[in-house]
Amino acid sequence: MNCISQVDRPDSTLFNGDCVEVIAGLPENSVDYSIFSPPFSSLYTYSNSPRDMGNSRTDAEFFEHFDHLVRELARVIKPGHNVSFHCMQLPTSKERDGYIGLKDFRGDLIKAFQKHGFIYASEVCIWKDPVTAMQRTKALGLLHKTIRSNATMSRQGIADYLVTMRKPGEVMDKVEHDDLPVDEWQRLASPVWMDINPNDTLQFRSAREHDDERHICPLQLDVIRRGIRLWTKPGDVVLTPFLGIGSEAYCAVEMGRKAVGVELKKSYFDQAVKNLDALAAQHDMFATA
Repeated sequence: MNCISQVDRPDSTLFNGDCVEVIAGLPENSVDYSIFSPPFSSLYTYSNSPRDMGNSRTDAEFFEHFDHLVRELARVIKPGHNVSFHCMQLPTSKERDGYIGLKDFRGDLIKAFQKHGFIYASEVCIWKDPVTAMQRTKALGLLHKTIRSNATMSRQGIADYLVTMRKPGEVMDKVEHDDLPVDEWQRLASPVWMDINPNDTLQFRSAREHDDERHICPLQLDVIRRGIRLWTKPGDVVLTPFLGIGSEAYCAVEMGRKAVGVELKKSYFDQAVKNLDALAAQHDMFATA
């Protein structure tokens, strides 16, 4: 295993290494829930490592690599339990793809899990402001001038999704919520989450590296908390194969679960450890207050 380092705590285990190799070393049927945001195929490159799934030349190359991860997730997730992935549909470009439009990345991810027996169980659409997206990307389809010049090229903004896949089989340790009020359940059960704050993320700037990194966008903490709240109970093991700066692990520990996270890039891993250290310091401060 090409695992560079490992940090163990009573409430978390963090690995700096290749997620496929690390998860291959985890026991079968040992994980209660997994939540993560995978690399968006070849849209962004996070590092120059050939082990980085985001460092793919084509979509086909990405999914060939991703398939190894899904196979291992199918092995370690407990029967009847869930995997949630955050994604969006991917814009194409004239230069890279030969046309301007969208690719069904969400659908391709679902098929990748179905190939290994997962059941397409649930999804929620997460609203994103098209004005913010236009200002950030300058996408032709979102520009107001396109309406005036050639409206057939206009499009709606691209939403985020949290898609949940369930491993088939009988659940041996059910998740039962006696403390989930009706109003919270109605919010969780809504097919569209309109109230996710895009800025509700962990600090990330100190994890940036100029030589090999083009993009970092931590997943909003409330998205992670809602998934963990609904599909796990205190003490459950929550796995993220793409730890990044530690968002999923942070929320898992914060909510009384055991976090297992894997991150390939050293600077992201180090920031994840710092973020978990900060959370532990907060707990200690409140415990002694």
